[in-house]
Amino acid sequence: MIVTDHQNGRVSVNVYGEFTLADYRELEELVDYKAKFEGPMDLLLNLEEMGGFTVDVAWEELKFARQHATDFRRIAVVSNNQWVAWSAWLNRSFVEAEIAVFDSAKDAEAWLSAVDEV
Repeated sequence: MIVTDHQNGRVSVNVYGEFTLADYRELEELVDYKAKFEGPMDLLLNLEEMGGFTVDVAWEELKFARQHATDFRRIAVVSNNQWVAWSAWLNRSFVEAEIAVFDSAKDAEAWLSAVDEV
């Protein structure tokens, strides 16, 4: 299950339990809408409570990154899982956004907010 929040210039997503393809499609629809009407945005992806993800989500993530290569300015990922950190590193090859992985949502929010102030 995911919970999304969006403000001007930012999409925030919290994942709880298993991250399914239906959840990912919900995220895609929100990003597509924001990109179309607002342009590039920041993404805060909190995976602290994620219990896992389905294989089709991994494949969709690669396609999504390529389709939205220029739609993100910065992506902050919150997770202490090494696989998630590796995946974020791999996605740097597909997107122009600055990507950073954090152990806490507070640190991720601070990073995004500090960059906003510059």
